[in-house]
Amino acid sequence: MRSEGRTAPTIQNVAAAAGVSIASVSRVLNGLTTNEDTIRRVREAVAEVGYVTNAAAKSLKTRQTGQIAFAMENIGNAAYLAMVRAIQPVLRAAGYRLLLHSTNADVDDEIEVLRSLGQRYVDGLVLCPLRVTDRHAEELRRAQVPVVVIGQLPDDVPADNVRADSRTGAGLAVRHLVGTGRRRIALVDGPLDTVPGRARYRGYVDGLRACGLDLDDRLVEFTDFEVAGGAAAMGRVLQRADVDAVFAANDLMALGAMQAVRTVGREIPGDVAVVGMDDTDLAETAWPPLTSVSLGSHERGRLAADLLLQRLADGSRPFVRTTVPPRLQVRASSSEGART
Repeated sequence: MRSEGRTAPTIQNVAAAAGVSIASVSRVLNGLTTNEDTIRRVREAVAEVGYVTNAAAKSLKTRQTGQIAFAMENIGNAAYLAMVRAIQPVLRAAGYRLLLHSTNADVDDEIEVLRSLGQRYVDGLVLCPLRVTDRHAEELRRAQVPVVVIGQLPDDVPADNVRADSRTGAGLAVRHLVGTGRRRIALVDGPLDTVPGRARYRGYVDGLRACGLDLDDRLVEFTDFEVAGGAAAMGRVLQRADVDAVFAANDLMALGAMQAVRTVGREIPGDVAVVGMDDTDLAETAWPPLTSVSLGSHERGRLAADLLLQRLADGSRPFVRTTVPPRLQVRASSSEGART
């Protein structure tokens, strides 16, 4: 063990211990081609003298860090965890580490993340914002490293973009509920000024109209995308209206809505059917198991990672916009048998 205050071993020490030139040591440490005997001797010498590569210095020289950042609203949300599980193996196979950052949907924080890319602490960024503002667009145009955005992005913004189609997905949920005999369908949605909140509200309205039902504002509540928000919002709906179904804008809110339904002594799905969105692991473990609209979180994450690697390999290629279609996963929370 080195004593405290001792000078750290240098590449010169490694070269002396291995009996090779400094250039040969440098070739081995940088993964360049050389003979097997030199590689063995250098590696043994590195272990013997306790040499540690100065990653920061190497980064300054090569302008590469071997790191990719993923900035999302809440790492505790199972939809984002599904993205992480898809992104990480793709990047790991390409030799990159994944750094995670929760923004809490704070636009200022997201803007700071984009601006800090100029410090070159990562080689690329996957960004998943709930709101896309003019400030986002401006910083994306200035970004110093490649950025892939998961979410809706204006077509004139120079960034690769992976989108969900939650508007169509919300319509699928409503049409499914009407098909099981429900007619008084509530909506528990996220903030209307967010991209997913606005899209899911529009899809809900589309679904009602497609089924010949009128929009009733008493059945609609906006809140955050969390369990507690979903419970409180559904409680407010139940206080002022009779409902036989609810579409919640994500699975967390759906779990909260289920709590509120049970609190007033009503049964799921006999009295109130429930449908969520994202089809996370939570949907299968809920009781009863939750019907949910999959927006392909895993697939969106994988596509984002692939696009980022392609951009890192060729920065001049055309920007890609791709959309993952929604899919309804029917479970027991929305089975037939509504009250009449």
